[in-house]
Amino acid sequence: MILKAISYLSPNLFWYYQAITEAIARNCGLTIELIEATTDPLDDQLLQNDQWDLIFICGLPLIRHNRRVVKPLQLLAAPVMLGDRYENQPIYFADIVVNAASNFKRFEDLAGTRFCYNDQGSNSGYNLLRYRLLQHLHHKETSYFSHVRQSGSHQRSLQWIANGLADCAAIDSVVMEAELRQFPELRQSFRIIESMRSPIPPIAVSSRLEPSLIAQLQNTLFNPDSDLQAVMAMAQVKRYAKVTAQDYEPIAVTFDAAMQLGYEAIA
Repeated sequence: MILKAISYLSPNLFWYYQAITEAIARNCGLTIELIEATTDPLDDQLLQNDQWDLIFICGLPLIRHNRRVVKPLQLLAAPVMLGDRYENQPIYFADIVVNAASNFKRFEDLAGTRFCYNDQGSNSGYNLLRYRLLQHLHHKETSYFSHVRQSGSHQRSLQWIANGLADCAAIDSVVMEAELRQFPELRQSFRIIESMRSPIPPIAVSSRLEPSLIAQLQNTLFNPDSDLQAVMAMAQVKRYAKVTAQDYEPIAVTFDAAMQLGYEAIA
């Protein structure tokens, strides 16, 4: 049996998603063809037409996609990261970062600064920061930042802040930790001034898959073999947890709050 898989997540962890699909294929007697997405999940016609079987996806586009379609994606599992801050739960953080040499100490200091973001559809890079602005201002604000610019990726946002091209960004903590493992010198270039907690991007599957097959896929993740355990350790993944749509409701709450106020774009 051949499964088609896609990752809409950060390219600096694509090697890990490849290892996950290889482990599932190895343990379940499958062939899995994984590709890296070149389009936003909400614009991917193959996803809209239920052509993908296994999907690595951010929580926000998952929620928005499932609201649009007749057969929503089913949650397979979510990673639990190593590190005390993750509290042995399937969560991650949007870390608000600034240049290490700047005088910014708290969120309120960022008024009038240059904000950059990876993607307007991103939960960690955009949605959570937008919701934080609503909490701070208590209403829609049209000019909190002096300049708002899309970088295209969390990695590029970090580079822009390090190089003085932007003042602040909200960065996926898992992506940032992976980037710092590869480029430890970056650690000296920025500081985290605030963090926003959220359910971590899950692995999803098409609801077309048989329940028995889904159970097999989950068993591979919940009871990893030694090869998968080694790869998980490299990616700083402690374990995989069972998650439900209800676990991702906090993301829907933040998104809906902004949409109800007509606050689609940060300015």
